[in-house]
Amino acid sequence: QVQLVESGGGLVQPGGSLRLSCSASGSIVRIYDMGWYRQAPGKQRELVASVTNGGRTSYTDSVKGRFAISRDNAKKTVSLQMNNLKPEDTAVYYCNAFLESMPRGGADYWGQGAQVTVSS
Repeated sequence: QVQLVESGGGLVQPGGSLRLSCSASGSIVRIYDMGWYRQAPGKQRELVASVTNGGRTSYTDSVKGRFAISRDNAKKTVSLQMNNLKPEDTAVYYCNAFLESMPRGGADYWGQGAQVTVSS
């Protein structure tokens, strides 16, 4: 059974930093694209950052220059470094991975969510 487990959420003041991490486990053959989504109360889930198997990264406009996504293929992890956090970054953050596993094959998987609260 494939699992994505997140860590690193918490409360931070505006201008502060947090680092989210997500670790994949199970009968994984290969991990392809990975990303971080967030969902604030009353709003739809949005893609924040993504990184392809080839290392190409992309970010939603509101976090460009502040967030950085990275992955470690050997450790099967993806991280999101969040700097200069703003109150509007407050949300539950979910990691996502499209991966190949046994016996299912290729499929999308999600982490359990990590609360990030930016407040003074």
